[in-house]
Amino acid sequence: MIKNGHHTANQQGKEAGAAPASTTCSPEKRRRTIRVWCDGCYDMVHYGHSNQLRQAKAMGDYLIVGVHTDEEISKHKGPPVFTQAERYKMVRAIKWVDEIVEEAPYVTTLETLDKYTCDFCVHGDDITLTMDGKDTYDEVKRSGRYRECKRTQGVSTTDLVGRMLLMTKAHHSNIGNSDYQQYTDNFGKQGPQCHSPWTGVSQFLQTSRKIIQFASGKEPQPGDTIIYVAGAFDLFHIGHVDFLEAAHKQSDKPYIIVGLHFDQEVNRYKGKNYPIMNIHERTLSVLACRYVSEVVIGAPYAVTRDLLDHFKVDLVCHGKTEVFPDKDGSDPYAEPKKRGILRTVDSGNSLTTDDIVQRIIKNRLQFEARNQKKEAKEMAVIQAMKRREEEKMKDRERARAVQ
Repeated sequence: MIKNGHHTANQQGKEAGAAPASTTCSPEKRRRTIRVWCDGCYDMVHYGHSNQLRQAKAMGDYLIVGVHTDEEISKHKGPPVFTQAERYKMVRAIKWVDEIVEEAPYVTTLETLDKYTCDFCVHGDDITLTMDGKDTYDEVKRSGRYRECKRTQGVSTTDLVGRMLLMTKAHHSNIGNSDYQQYTDNFGKQGPQCHSPWTGVSQFLQTSRKIIQFASGKEPQPGDTIIYVAGAFDLFHIGHVDFLEAAHKQSDKPYIIVGLHFDQEVNRYKGKNYPIMNIHERTLSVLACRYVSEVVIGAPYAVTRDLLDHFKVDLVCHGKTEVFPDKDGSDPYAEPKKRGILRTVDSGNSLTTDDIVQRIIKNRLQFEARNQKKEAKEMAVIQAMKRREEEKMKDRERARAVQ
């Protein structure tokens, strides 16, 4: 059974890799709230981060997310793209998060888990390292208070930075393009033989199941105000969150529908080889936001009479950004204006996707150095793991030979 877009507790736990719940536990234990801890940089928050938090929440009842400071990230990893204030707000907007802890320590300790009364922490099946190459989860792993969830293939902050630095149409339509592949082979790599599976680029494959996992699954209820907003929502960021929060405040009972334009449409009015994220990636990013109830994938650019009637839209909101004309030069908001239901919403945040790209380009050398450093540390760990495994195999062979 699927309820509200999420699996039941047992189904979620199995999917996320959690141990199945005991069927013989006492009523007292069944009533106890399982508190889960996650932490990270959460820089340039994308659907991979959201999917990790979704899986973590599925392993318990209450999810606390620790977010590191700019200083800690710069010390261990390199300069973040977003400020800590921006990152705190982005993580708060993810619908599976119950609470965030600001200025969380970079190394996860038992002391932190105990301080926030968390049963265990959850991380993806990659590895996070300190500045001296140590596993940040070593202590909680050894204590048995660590759970692992599956890393989302096809997206990473490294990959997104690479797309922005390259800014080619191939970044979303053909990841195997020779120009893009040559660039990503060099981006953040120490040499041709040095390739970390955690930093490398892979193809994102959208599935209907993934959309269901992210979707709210809630129908509009009597008395809800159905609010429609449309756009690219590319590189879903704090500017988008502030706008959606402002739209959410337009009613006591808002039901927000986001119309996402197809890649070709976004490229028509934005140019500059946008969008950076394809329609499938943008869909998951928007669905993960707590202010969003529904997404129209590939919505028409013009807000038409048919669209407004079909979704029974009460209010259409647009930010203070420029409205580009439709292909025929007409006003895409002519119909909602005619009905008197168009409202301009001031989010108080003027950040755009283009601004983020400029941040990356401005600090290009720093980000390249950051990813080279990250890749080198990861490769050192992989080689060490490989040597340990080889030693274990030799020990087993020697034991068999003695027998």
